Amino acid sequence: MKDQRRGAPAQDAGAASRRLAIEVLVRIEEGGAYANLVLPGALDRSHLEGADRRLVTELVYGTTRQRRAVDAAVDPYLLRPVDVPTRAALRVGAYQLLVLGTPPHAAVGATVGAVHGPARKVVNAVLRRVAEAGAPGGLDEATRLSYPDWVVERLVADLGHDDAIAALEAMNQPPRTTERDDGYVQDLASQWVAELVGARPGELVADLAAAPGGKATAMAGTGARVVAVDLHRSRARLVEQNRRRLGLDQVLPVVADGARPPLRPGRFDRVLVDAPCSGLGSLRRRPDARWRIGHDALDRLVPLQRRLLLAGLDLLVPGGVLTYSVCTLTSAETVGIDEWLAIDLAGFEALAPPGEPWRPWGRGALLLPQTAGTDAMFVLQLTRR
Repeated sequence: MKDQRRGAPAQDAGAASRRLAIEVLVRIEEGGAYANLVLPGALDRSHLEGADRRLVTELVYGTTRQRRAVDAAVDPYLLRPVDVPTRAALRVGAYQLLVLGTPPHAAVGATVGAVHGPARKVVNAVLRRVAEAGAPGGLDEATRLSYPDWVVERLVADLGHDDAIAALEAMNQPPRTTERDDGYVQDLASQWVAELVGARPGELVADLAAAPGGKATAMAGTGARVVAVDLHRSRARLVEQNRRRLGLDQVLPVVADGARPPLRPGRFDRVLVDAPCSGLGSLRRRPDARWRIGHDALDRLVPLQRRLLLAGLDLLVPGGVLTYSVCTLTSAETVGIDEWLAIDLAGFEALAPPGEPWRPWGRGALLLPQTAGTDAMFVLQLTRR
């Protein structure tokens, strides 16, 4: 009896961690919340600390990444459809068993303890079956890797089978946290893009899709003056907040359409078009994005990328340099944009692409997520003759 009392607080904390993870997953599934936005607030409102907060983060991000794979393990033992909270609990439990390797008594017991009402019996029975059976075999690659079919098919077609599968496996790993010298947390691939822009002290730079301001503040850190354009006032406010926090008066946030910027043509030494894209190269940091992006997204994004590029090129002084970047891997948003420019645009030429860890990709360069443990990224640099 004494030992049971001593173990009770840990068990209660374990159930509380699972309960919070389930609640966040329900908000993502039912309410369309973004994991990176809803989770920090949920953690701040909880009384969890240390290891329990880290466990919630792992369960939310990991379960979201592996949603399709854990569903494949759970579904054979369901006799009828279940509601969203019950499905979230089953996913959390199966993720612990099959991915984290949590001992069954802990994974099943704490997850069942996080569930109320009749669903407890369902969760308990199904998770015990999953614990006994282990991971299912014979899964197709999209299910095993836990991506929509179209994402796997698109990247295999665009990158080749081996590079695509390696990229998808890499993006199932938790992201690394990297911090700049000024304290700003930013993926290395994005830091490298800001460096490639080559902004120098006193130069005038336009960033036509600037929020949340990571690249804009990095370029301003060189001593350049940066006009940071973003279409949405709320996102431009993020640029302003980061500018103030880093003490960078040379960043000027502007709320405007980057495809029609209220800026004088032919005045800017450097232009960055870090274009809105499908984001299929940043899925390790945005685990829920794989389930949000539709296969028709490129029909909307590619025309926008082209408009932003044309607007950016119009801003350059003679000899000025435009850097186009996207954190994706699709041909349509990378070499497809390059091919369109090469055919339809005179008066500009491409600069030599960066070397390793980048690989040549059209006239630009591609960084695969498995190469350096970063987001994927494509860059293309053009100069006005």
